[in-house]
Amino acid sequence: MRIRTSVFLPTLLGFFLLSTLFLLSNHDLSIFGQDSTQNGKNSIYIPPTISKEAQQKLSTLQPDLVSNNLPGPNDLNAWKKIFQERESGRDVNITALSEFYQANLTYAKMGNSNVMDIKPNNWSNDDKILVYTHGGGYTQLSANTTLGGALEIANTTGLRMISIDYTLAPFSKWNQTTDQILSVIQDLKSNQGYSLDNLAMIGDSAGGDMTLGSVLKMRDTGIGLPGAVVVLSPNTDLTLTGDTVTTLRDADPILNADAVKIMVSTYANPNEYTIPYVSPIYGNFTEGFPPTLIQVGTKEILLSDSVRLYQALDQAHIPVKLDVYEGMPHVFQGALANTPESKIAISKINDFLKEYLIR
Repeated sequence: MRIRTSVFLPTLLGFFLLSTLFLLSNHDLSIFGQDSTQNGKNSIYIPPTISKEAQQKLSTLQPDLVSNNLPGPNDLNAWKKIFQERESGRDVNITALSEFYQANLTYAKMGNSNVMDIKPNNWSNDDKILVYTHGGGYTQLSANTTLGGALEIANTTGLRMISIDYTLAPFSKWNQTTDQILSVIQDLKSNQGYSLDNLAMIGDSAGGDMTLGSVLKMRDTGIGLPGAVVVLSPNTDLTLTGDTVTTLRDADPILNADAVKIMVSTYANPNEYTIPYVSPIYGNFTEGFPPTLIQVGTKEILLSDSVRLYQALDQAHIPVKLDVYEGMPHVFQGALANTPESKIAISKINDFLKEYLIR
């Protein structure tokens, strides 16, 4: 398999958590229903208040010109075809990535899910671990195609990471998917001896939703709570009723609200959208939740999801940091990789984990 430079930047650095509904490459957004009026050709406002590097990258986002003709939520064959076409087209060179980062990679089965076990260069067993749930609009991506981002954060923190290769929607709905995630946590706890206090969970976009919902489920089923949570541009309300879903609809260069609406329907039925394990914003955080870092940009329709999550956690007296970035799009840590904003965000993730996990 060859490394495609449209996906992996020349240095391979900064392919950080490229996942849910955002720029996998300049030719790989058609599945996400990117609108032709949001193709990066100066139709999106480029603020002078962001770095020159970010201005340049934001101005060159060039997703395909497509409509929102995605399959229905229960058209399994169509979603399978889309996944296979997109997955095979990403051309990820696992060996080259592992050699570049000098990491040790192992495919394994933990609990009821396949995982990729990532040990970064110079890793030593300090009894700390990260569990990563990738994004991809609930229906796309895998541990393989998000490996670059997983390696970047594992390398930055020096921590062992378990990247969960969960079953995608619509082949698995929210209850089965969160159960898969919990089974991995249980395996790490019961069979590998990890204390939940030494375990952090991280997810981006749809993976952020799954992470938050799984933590609530862990708490409610008596498993316990992880030591820390990090979410990047999480989707926290599948009803898509947050203010910025409407007000930033024409300002978001990556997410298309109509496409997101279709994708969330593959994960849960509309009458289930307000279940806390589906949409964490409806959870009761007064019953307990880990310290949480939320990172989000001002140029994404899911900004309100992060703001509302912050307020809910803060009102419940949970240690929480809302880390908002001027002019940044959805999961900008990867979409605008290697910009000052992306580098700062990644360093803050490391700092947060040092404060609440690495003691």
